[in-house]
Amino acid sequence: MSEENLEIQIENLWSGKSNNTSCVDKIMSQLDSGKIRITEKIGDNDNNKTYVVNEYVKKAILLYFRNTQSKVMEFGGTSCFDKVPLKTTGWTEDNFIRAGFRAVPGAIIRYSAYIAKSAVIMQAFVNVGAFIDEGTMVDTNSLIGSCAQIGKRCHISAGVNIGGVLEPLQANPVIIEDDCFIGAGSSVMEGIIVEEGAVISAGVSLTASTKIIDRESGEITYGKIPAYSVVVPGVYSSGKIDSVSLACAVIVKHSDAATRKKTSINELLRF
Repeated sequence: MSEENLEIQIENLWSGKSNNTSCVDKIMSQLDSGKIRITEKIGDNDNNKTYVVNEYVKKAILLYFRNTQSKVMEFGGTSCFDKVPLKTTGWTEDNFIRAGFRAVPGAIIRYSAYIAKSAVIMQAFVNVGAFIDEGTMVDTNSLIGSCAQIGKRCHISAGVNIGGVLEPLQANPVIIEDDCFIGAGSSVMEGIIVEEGAVISAGVSLTASTKIIDRESGEITYGKIPAYSVVVPGVYSSGKIDSVSLACAVIVKHSDAATRKKTSINELLRF
């Protein structure tokens, strides 16, 4: 079935014109296998690049929740009660070898999240519709939210919170492009785009309203970390009360060879 036909079927089901839910199952399966994803990149360079949300795919996930009954599931020796099974439930060694990624004990990956070859998932949580590309490491106690998009060869350090989004439908998920490093305890939320090769140091908090200040130029932007930027947490004066400062993110430099060496992935840890 073509993507166009699937989109039409989902829209009909969403609007009540149809009650055939097979299209939902097909989209969930395609998300799980990486054949489709929540966002598509249009354009190849910074001048014309944009990300387009496939709203019908997000609708399919919401319809899946509506149409699926919770049931008892076993995980880690305890019982759970949920609508979405785990991606790797019932997998054998052959399944893991074919998938080509590593999931250590304690990794929780929900069905419809895609994990590419040579990725490593530590004791982390990967939510529905997320996409994690080749060679990426998701470290301990990190959260990859619903529909978040993580590129190739990224390192998501321990305790990182990558925000998810299923509603509103037109909202963009967080997008981390290729070769990025996200430091321990950082939080990237509300549709932030972290462009290729950027380094986010430990403890940086990024939301749609966070001021991103370039220390060299003084320019203030929102919503996007430029490619190869090195970003640290900072504060700026509120301008209203002298003693009050507000949190911001500061671009201190652009990634050089020394920074890339410190944040590069270790191939020995991959699959």
